[in-house]
Amino acid sequence: MMSEEGSRDLIALPEAGMNNEIPSNGGVPVIGVESVDINSKDKDREKPAILVGPCLNGDSKVNTGAEVGNSEVEYIESENLNDVEDVDTSLKTLLTGLESKDWVLVCEALNDVRRLSLFHKEAMVDMLGNVISLVVKSLKNPRSAVCKTAIMASADIFKAYCDSIVDLMDPLLVQLLLKSSQDKRFVCEAAEKALIAMTTWVSPSLLLPKLQPNLKHRNPRIRAKASSCFSRSVPRLGVEGIKAYGIENLIRIAASQLSDQLPESREAARTLLLELQNIYEKALNVTPPPVVSEDPETISVSGDPVTISWEHFCQSKLSPLSAQAVLRVTNLTREGIVLAS
Repeated sequence: MMSEEGSRDLIALPEAGMNNEIPSNGGVPVIGVESVDINSKDKDREKPAILVGPCLNGDSKVNTGAEVGNSEVEYIESENLNDVEDVDTSLKTLLTGLESKDWVLVCEALNDVRRLSLFHKEAMVDMLGNVISLVVKSLKNPRSAVCKTAIMASADIFKAYCDSIVDLMDPLLVQLLLKSSQDKRFVCEAAEKALIAMTTWVSPSLLLPKLQPNLKHRNPRIRAKASSCFSRSVPRLGVEGIKAYGIENLIRIAASQLSDQLPESREAARTLLLELQNIYEKALNVTPPPVVSEDPETISVSGDPVTISWEHFCQSKLSPLSAQAVLRVTNLTREGIVLAS
């Protein structure tokens, strides 16, 4: 009896009577497969290889294709990208490449999106909506090479177009939040970089309203990543921007995340609350009022402006339970700093 190991080495032979001749024109079909290591548990190879060989179909004819030899999909960092050779040709073939069923061509087109974004962003403006839709499609692709290249393209789009893509970014944002929480490490890391690029290059006043609905997303992982992005974006508003947005609104949003399911959401909320407390006390020149009773109220001291403590502000703007949770976070941290000093 043949062993299991031996049976794996068998190669399927063509059916009897099938014509195995290769056409005289010498065309060699291309078979795109991912390189596989049978001893590795990682099914997602970061650099899938392209193998070339004959492929016979059911009607005894050979599927012809261009011979590309052994090649690999390269993940090129933005600073190492070269300009496209011909802008007009790249623009004409871009959408076709992004829609291709050949994943290698899709990756090449995604890299052209990156090059055009960085070197010729004005030339791609008119087709940016279609490009972003197809980038989102590639983000959903189960092949890791396509997905990661699309993520890198997203980061370069944020860097190049900044606020001008805000109206187009909703589906892109959801996919990046999802990919940044996946188990595939190299995909996750790329998505994190893309989200950092987003919070760096898109104005927080425009980005926060886009992030806010995702703080209540039914997927807890999306909520967690959205919380991190939200917490990272708020300080970029500056004092005047926070006043315009409404510091009480930001405190309420952070308070709602303190009881979230995932630790990442809760930690992002704590970080944001401490930042808001710091800005509140510095920007409004608030000093803790003298304690004249066990229940201190807002007081006016002769010659001094009226001041409202952080504690009183939170109690006046939040529900009792939310105020208690917020003050527990901020007061414990403050006490810890005092003790450490």
